[in-house]
Amino acid sequence: MSNIEKLKILTGESNDTLLEILLADAMEVVLSYTNREKMIPELEYPVRELALIAYNRMGTEGESGRSEGGESYSFEDAPKRIYDVLDKYRLVRVGGRAYEDKKK
Repeated sequence: MSNIEKLKILTGESNDTLLEILLADAMEVVLSYTNREKMIPELEYPVRELALIAYNRMGTEGESGRSEGGESYSFEDAPKRIYDVLDKYRLVRVGGRAYEDKKK
């Protein structure tokens, strides 16, 4: 099952273009954070989770918290569990460059 199909199930959203944009943006964030040039299968979960977070936050961009009807909500960047996965696959930079296994 593709990430778009999984996001459709999780969100109920039928707009493929919107989901593709959210996934592409999440992939850019993951690749940048991990210093990688290409995706590896182990990073598909955090990409999907970041896309889901972005979908759920649509309309609240730029807010750090909100209070409505006696209920307060606060927004964090991304849950620690996502960063825990990303940190496992993050490449270290040496001399300003990250060296990625080109054989795969």
